[in-house]
Amino acid sequence: MTVALGLLLLAPSSAPEARVTATRHTFERTVYLMGTRATLAVQTTDRVAALRQLDRMVRSLERTEVELSTWRTDSVLSAINRQPVGKAFQLPPQVCALWVELTAWHWDTGGAFDPAIGSLIATWGLRAGGRHPSTADLAAAVATSGLAHAQLDAACRVTRAVAVTLDAGAFGKGEALRRLAGARPSGTADWMVDLGGQIAVSGASHAAAWPVAIADPAHRAEPVFDLTLRSGSLATSGVSERPFAVSGGRVAHIIDPRTGRPLHRPESVTVWHADALVADILSTALYVMGPDEGLRYADAHRLAALFLAPASGPGDTAPSLRASLAFRQRFPDDPRTAQEEG
Repeated sequence: MTVALGLLLLAPSSAPEARVTATRHTFERTVYLMGTRATLAVQTTDRVAALRQLDRMVRSLERTEVELSTWRTDSVLSAINRQPVGKAFQLPPQVCALWVELTAWHWDTGGAFDPAIGSLIATWGLRAGGRHPSTADLAAAVATSGLAHAQLDAACRVTRAVAVTLDAGAFGKGEALRRLAGARPSGTADWMVDLGGQIAVSGASHAAAWPVAIADPAHRAEPVFDLTLRSGSLATSGVSERPFAVSGGRVAHIIDPRTGRPLHRPESVTVWHADALVADILSTALYVMGPDEGLRYADAHRLAALFLAPASGPGDTAPSLRASLAFRQRFPDDPRTAQEEG
């Protein structure tokens, strides 16, 4: 399960008419979707057009929620999870195409990204306050986890070989933002959406750009430095949310699909990509890989990724940064992202 955090939108204001820049205004709307809060903003001179656009954007996100949210029992993903083992389930065309992509990223990342870990999420109690499972319970969850247990045929029918369950935590928000961008709801207005910590923008058609603060990996409310987001999407994964304190020790919010166990790494990783789905997937996968493997993967694939580690001692006042070459090229204005790795 991905916990997207560490991105703090430096929005003008939360008021409906928040700020005037020349003759352009920023209009905002906040809703609750896909189990998280979404903040939507557009910049335009026309208040009526802005409100209509915001409404269209919300409806686009809601349509994705209907298909992919595991928080809803009537979603397509929930229906797949309820389908009897061994019986094929017909996927809608859009979900079928998405499934092909998810499978490709699963194999390309060596299993660091795997959306079929619902059994592990339930066993560790990640949505129920946390727990430490017994050895037998963990073994049973591992045996019913993994995308390899769900096969897609040429007719877009998926069949589960075991009672594997899918969870959209590592890709749902990214897919919702990608569909929003593909729908081009903005007309001539620039837009931004912060969907539970993953931020996507339309691409500034005017002078507009969106400032985003990268947060301290140990203190998500404390910004480390700012970036200017002009296009694409930024997604962050980390465990700065307080781990569950349960009998047997802490339980973190992100699971390594390759071991079936939660990760307690102190770092966060932020990924920029033109495609919001890819940013969401890779922020999870690179976090699971860790800084060394993750940066090697990012550089080999020319991906824009940034690892932040908390200050390591009393004399350190700021987190350390390790950025891929593509990240330093994408965001060259802040000298801290240009420092050498190591």
